[in-house]
Amino acid sequence: MLDRSHIGAVISRHTTVVEPGRLRLFAKATGQSDPCYSDLTAARAAGHGQLPVPPTFLFCLDMMDSPNPRATLELLGIDVRKILHAEQGFTYHRMVFAGEQLTFETRITDIYDKKGGALEFVVRQIDVTDADGALAAQLRSTLVVRH
Repeated sequence: MLDRSHIGAVISRHTTVVEPGRLRLFAKATGQSDPCYSDLTAARAAGHGQLPVPPTFLFCLDMMDSPNPRATLELLGIDVRKILHAEQGFTYHRMVFAGEQLTFETRITDIYDKKGGALEFVVRQIDVTDADGALAAQLRSTLVVRH
């Protein structure tokens, strides 16, 4: 059984800048057809001062720039061969744009089990704040550990 005393633990905290080139690559890789995500002229014509961040890019930015993407697994002693991706969700408090400095703080918000402990669930929340400390987005992800 996973140690539930880790509920509430901050797993990581890091700061990164949203780079336009990474946004363009992400838009291309995900087949984003709206040019405002890759073309600054189109973004400005749509009323944005800079390239907007596509919906799931913040998860990718967190994974790419986290000092240790495996921190949750290591803290809880989880074998990567035993996990499944269960769920992810997003709450955006405002749009995020290229050039912004963002801080990602990841914490474990819940650990629970089902099927008599055969499946354990780890719920993480990532708070994304801007350079002024204002909350820009909250990302949630749940992974399943199979025993």
